[in-house]
Amino acid sequence: MSKPKVKVCCISSMAEAEMALQYGADALGLVGPMPSGPGILPLDLIGEISKALPPTLPSFYLTSKVIAEDIREEYEIAQTTTIQMVDKVPVAELLKLRKLLPPSTQLVQVLHVRNDEVIQEALRVQPHVDALLLDSGDPDATIKTLGGTGRTHNWSISRRLVETVQKPVFLAGGLRSENVQKAYAVVRPHGLDLCSGVRSDGKLDEMKLKAFFCQVGGLTR
Repeated sequence: MSKPKVKVCCISSMAEAEMALQYGADALGLVGPMPSGPGILPLDLIGEISKALPPTLPSFYLTSKVIAEDIREEYEIAQTTTIQMVDKVPVAELLKLRKLLPPSTQLVQVLHVRNDEVIQEALRVQPHVDALLLDSGDPDATIKTLGGTGRTHNWSISRRLVETVQKPVFLAGGLRSENVQKAYAVVRPHGLDLCSGVRSDGKLDEMKLKAFFCQVGGLTR
């Protein structure tokens, strides 16, 4: 049995990266230009942070772009190990993107869990990505919310999705120390993704981070 992977997202500096790694983060997320949400960084700063991270550490660049060429242009600056696409990217663009990127680059598609239709969307997308991430945004809102909402979603839908697909699934959306054990017990994901649940006034909160990893410590999959 192994513990679920934990990705700490919305990292804003090397100091935050080091704190997250100190408490046990398995991966870090860096947020690029977005229509809304926390942790947005300039592309050049993302590139600086990603280059300073251990080369074996999974680092995720979060993009709201949905056109392959646009994603590639950003990624050339970000230079993370992984691209996390927080909006719906058409399959045709995913196919183009694979051809534009180094073979080692991982692709993660975010799916926002609003109803059962997300399961069919997951089945459609999974052949073209390396993993899926379930979040609680609203890509159809006038100003899109694509992550960092602090909201949970219907975990029973997420559990069914995990049981249906063959790719690793990360669970995001309102996770914090008080609910992570229940969330994991219901969904049984490959990994956990957190942002707002370990932050205070927009900054990584060491006490919240410590409390979260204390709760995660006893989990196995």
